[in-house]
Amino acid sequence: MKYIIIGGVAGGASTAARLRRMDEQAEIILFEKGSYISYANCGLPYYIGEVITERNKLFVQTATSFKQRFNIDARVQAEVLKIDTATKNVQVKNLQTGETYTESYDKLVLSPGAEPVRPPLDGINSEGIFTLRNVMDTDKIKEYVSRFPKGKAVVIGAGFIGLEMAENLHHLGMSVTIIEMGNQVLAPVDFPIAALAQQHIRSKGVDLKLNTAVTGFTRAGDGLQVQIKEKEPIEADVVILSIGVKPDTRLAVEAGIDIGKGRGILVNEYLQTSNPDIYAVGDAIEFINPITGNSMPTYLAGPANKQGRICANNIVFGNHQQYHGSINTAIVKIFDLTVAVAGVASKHLKAADIEHHVSTTHSGSHAGYYPGSEQMTMQINFSPKDGKLLGAQIIGVDGVDKRIDTLSSVIQRGSTINELTEFEHAYAPPYSSAKDPVNMAGFVAENIIQKRIQVVPWTVVEQIEANDLLVDVRMPDEFAAGSIPGAVNIPVDDLRGRLNELPKDRGIYIYCQIGLRGYLAQRILLQNGFTRVYNISGGYKLWEPCNKEAALLKEAALLKQEVYAY
Repeated sequence: MKYIIIGGVAGGASTAARLRRMDEQAEIILFEKGSYISYANCGLPYYIGEVITERNKLFVQTATSFKQRFNIDARVQAEVLKIDTATKNVQVKNLQTGETYTESYDKLVLSPGAEPVRPPLDGINSEGIFTLRNVMDTDKIKEYVSRFPKGKAVVIGAGFIGLEMAENLHHLGMSVTIIEMGNQVLAPVDFPIAALAQQHIRSKGVDLKLNTAVTGFTRAGDGLQVQIKEKEPIEADVVILSIGVKPDTRLAVEAGIDIGKGRGILVNEYLQTSNPDIYAVGDAIEFINPITGNSMPTYLAGPANKQGRICANNIVFGNHQQYHGSINTAIVKIFDLTVAVAGVASKHLKAADIEHHVSTTHSGSHAGYYPGSEQMTMQINFSPKDGKLLGAQIIGVDGVDKRIDTLSSVIQRGSTINELTEFEHAYAPPYSSAKDPVNMAGFVAENIIQKRIQVVPWTVVEQIEANDLLVDVRMPDEFAAGSIPGAVNIPVDDLRGRLNELPKDRGIYIYCQIGLRGYLAQRILLQNGFTRVYNISGGYKLWEPCNKEAALLKEAALLKQEVYAY
């Protein structure tokens, strides 16, 4: 058998290595258009920022090592120009010599990845404007920014790569501006989690501009001017475009292979394309999301590696191992914080018309009495019918990674919030609490489903009617340090003795700092004849940053209206 893989890195290289392990006698050729077949692309921003100092550590395998260890003919700087499915040949161009030749195949694997979006803006090809996809891009960016040790950097796009690049350019001592067209950073998470991240980004001195559209670029002396719609241009020495990627499907389209609604290469459960002799893996493919049922690409290295293994097994042994899709578990470091997500955000569940509840909890990374405990904020989305966990988001300083991995496993298996309440974790004071944050999220979700509490989102504050009552059940000193406007302060410990001060014929909205005392107050009131009692999810700790970020968005909108007025 002769196998050809088009594209290396996570998907292609893992497929090739697995093919060899399963079939020692096969002829295997891997074509890579770039100079490197297997490298740590997720580490590229950290090499630019000099967190990773040794360039060689970015490389997992070279063409030479692939040949020596796996007997795989890995050809770099070799671009596949065309796939002829009728003759089962590929046309290849050697980018070093210009030579064009053909190779036959029995089975072929497409792993072309995704390419950065470069919109047709004026001046986008000017010197100093970069996208980050591969090692060559990395080398160019690193060399260029070294010319401006205290210069100005503009990062366009506030997704995972954009925020990593912003942090690393800031780490180099550059003045950093992030421009995002949307109303929040990190599109996969909901606004409350994004708001906490945004407050932290701003605290580091990074200029974060949301709801801002870039219209073009002009050279200004040795630097650039980033043109902004209806606003003054921004000066920059270097610009990083990180506004998204799109599946590289050119070869597939020209070969007549089916493309999905998400514009990726459509594969079945065996990672097989519409052509039975061609499989596909990695960022270029799309498949059914197990939660929403919609077809979509996933731009993550973890799934690509796993797809490579499954794909190779199916090629060698016949289609027997199914790929069950990705729930898009991802994590990113943003300065001192970590943000992680698994499953589907509430806003995307709403868009898919999937009914769900949302619960937000704050818990310590480990026992509060052991030094160094840090609060993390966890939001989970779950079905009101059976408690099936649909999504999870966490932001915090420490311990975020192990909690999101636990929640990801529950989501991937289609399990429920009941599992969270009984989840047995390794506990010692330096690592967790007797009730882990995962348990706490499950307890609250269970209370919501069983209607022992009724939670409402932070946005309800804007909708509280005049005759309803907003009650802050924290201590007086906490209330004095900052509270939601219009609230009255009745500490939870005083509540039983002051029930006569509260009307039973009006809605009562309760909040505390993180939600726990609000829950206790709600239980007291519900068992004393009060019926319309609501606990503001996440408490003041969530409302405050959300309100600040919402106010900034409103201010930007008002400024925009003033521009229109003139």
